[in-house]
Amino acid sequence: MRLDKFLKVSRIIKRRPVAKEVADKGRIQINGILAKSSSNVKIGDQIKIQFGNKILEIEVLELRDSTKKEDAEKMYQIISEKRVENSDNLD
Repeated sequence: MRLDKFLKVSRIIKRRPVAKEVADKGRIQINGILAKSSSNVKIGDQIKIQFGNKILEIEVLELRDSTKKEDAEKMYQIISEKRVENSDNLD
């Protein structure tokens, strides 16, 4: 399954064009390798996504073409969720 579709179906990112944009800006890694929106996602893959000041790491548990809102969270497991401090502050 394409990365942008997985992010939309799992509701990690609400819209597919937004998922594509985030991936194409180099903010997503699959198993430590920079990923494009067209990258293939498999069960067991670890995906790291950088949203502004937050980094989300997940493991893919299921692949589905469509899902209900309550089942979307079953598609992945959160490994870690970290806030990143703004590094612009210089003393």
